[in-house]
Amino acid sequence: MTTEVQAAAVQFQSNWLQVLQTTFMQHAFIGGTLVALAAGLMGWFVITRQNAFAAHALAHIGFPGATGAILLGAPVTLGLAVFCLGGGLLIGLFGSRGADREVATGTVLAAATGLGVLFASLAAANASATTNVLFGNLLAISSGQLWIFGAFTAVVVLTLAVLARPLVFASVDPAVAEARGVPVRALGIAFVVLLALTITMAVQVVGTLLLFALVVTPAAAALRLTARPGAVAGLAVLFALGSVWLGLLLSAMVDLPPSFFIVAVATLVWVGSLAATRERIRPGAAPAPEVAGPLVPERTP
Repeated sequence: MTTEVQAAAVQFQSNWLQVLQTTFMQHAFIGGTLVALAAGLMGWFVITRQNAFAAHALAHIGFPGATGAILLGAPVTLGLAVFCLGGGLLIGLFGSRGADREVATGTVLAAATGLGVLFASLAAANASATTNVLFGNLLAISSGQLWIFGAFTAVVVLTLAVLARPLVFASVDPAVAEARGVPVRALGIAFVVLLALTITMAVQVVGTLLLFALVVTPAAAALRLTARPGAVAGLAVLFALGSVWLGLLLSAMVDLPPSFFIVAVATLVWVGSLAATRERIRPGAAPAPEVAGPLVPERTP
């Protein structure tokens, strides 16, 4: 009987057009668009640099920052940003190479998770806010958060515009890039900082547990279709935007959390890319990145 009542509550809303015109839904579309733009641009680098674990870890490292902010009555975005940036800098400083990065990431993650458990238990009275951190609540984005999202997205876009070529080189072949004089470690730290800013925003859209849907999945789908970094970034942004917009539209139609629909759409896009390329790409393998021309000038003796 209970199951039937719950199932009956999930139904089409005839006033969904009016819902789309509400202030909270407009904020959700603007905030989701900003996050999708940053996440789509960062996705190729996350996959190529094999930083998926670091991205996942940074989301969890931000959790104690969010719960600590809830406990102190401070803005959740501030707590997320402080812990994500702090964790990103620690990983970048102590994990400059592959094996060291994994150890540094795991250690910082464990320490942050312990703090998260402590802060969450102390802030148990505000369980709904903690749930929003875990699963996201795009419909609760405020106008103040939109300004912060806009600033973070601007930093990500402008920094990538300046560092794109050397960062691509350092991501594709770090050993050769370092031998050619590219500051690989400094670029790695800059990348982790940009990733931390992106994750600070993405956690508030899809939550800590569903983060991959925006940061990794759209770029993974794009990589099945092309190997050119610029094209991958463009497609990843398009897929991320489509996931957010369609997810919000479906949420307005049936009054269910947008996080579910955003993740579902992103996953379907990825599955569709696998099906579309199953004949020309070996299952489980993405095309190797293409780099057109030298990314930095050769050093003369």
